[in-house]
Amino acid sequence: MKLLIVLRHSFDLWNAPSWFSHKLREDFPGIEVVHISSYEGIENYIGDAEVVITWSLRPEQFKAAKRVRWIHSPAAAVHQLMFPELVNSDVVLTNSREIHGPVVAEHVIALVFALAKRLPQAVRLQKDHLWGQQAMWDSQPRPREVAGATLGLVGLGSIGREVAKRAAALGMRVIAVREYPEKGRAEAVEEVFAPSQLRSLLARSDFVVLALPLTPFTTAVIDASRLAQMKPDACLINVGRGPLVDEAALAAALGKMNIGGAALDVFSEEPLPKDSPLWNLENLIITPHTAALTDKLWERHYLLISENLRRYIRGEALLAVVDKKKGY
Repeated sequence: MKLLIVLRHSFDLWNAPSWFSHKLREDFPGIEVVHISSYEGIENYIGDAEVVITWSLRPEQFKAAKRVRWIHSPAAAVHQLMFPELVNSDVVLTNSREIHGPVVAEHVIALVFALAKRLPQAVRLQKDHLWGQQAMWDSQPRPREVAGATLGLVGLGSIGREVAKRAAALGMRVIAVREYPEKGRAEAVEEVFAPSQLRSLLARSDFVVLALPLTPFTTAVIDASRLAQMKPDACLINVGRGPLVDEAALAAALGKMNIGGAALDVFSEEPLPKDSPLWNLENLIITPHTAALTDKLWERHYLLISENLRRYIRGEALLAVVDKKKGY
């Protein structure tokens, strides 16, 4: 059996380190492990691969993979693999949503505190050598407590569930929208709404966290009308995918102080263009898609992939299987 790793990204951490393929060869001596760092010439390697670890494939590359039975994405998002040839095939697709969930949840909590305690404003005052106690108190929204605040989760997958546990531990009230509310409440979630009830969640939340996959149904789920349904001092946090938010509408709402603030880790275009109006908004925190960064990332990847590889060899059900029809 042949396992092909093909990962190429401009950001170093998203590329598998050399030890990764070496350890796979040591732990699975009966498997041919091929690790290439470029998609160029992939047709020379993919034709006889049974397992492929990759961020994305083009339809013609997938067509060349005559023997592929399982594709694993090291990302949580798999929209880049949702082309008809793969969706309609018998190939099993898995992703790394459970790996990223706890790490992204930590980032969300950091952003909640930064927004609640007005930390970006304090940093700007420090840069100007200003003792801004009165200025910070006079600004809107004022510094506030996290305990007792309501956190509204839009999406209750691996990230959402981890955020809920951490927020509840801080004394926050957690409510959530999930696609199938009949599945019930996850741990630490007090109330669950259907997608059709998003307005209710927005109206009650002090912090709204987007942790949704990107599908045709979730694109621009937060637009001007949804922003208008939020509390005037509420804050929006997006750690899902950039297109979940109408960025122009958000910029307008923040510019007019219609909501209390926002924090974005993901954007419709990445890197965020230098001329984007988002850069100039003082009530917006921008993190450059760093919510999932950790020095333990590839160790966490290895645990999942090696466990799934053992299951695959034994003919058992794999972990983190993607529903290709739903796109997540």
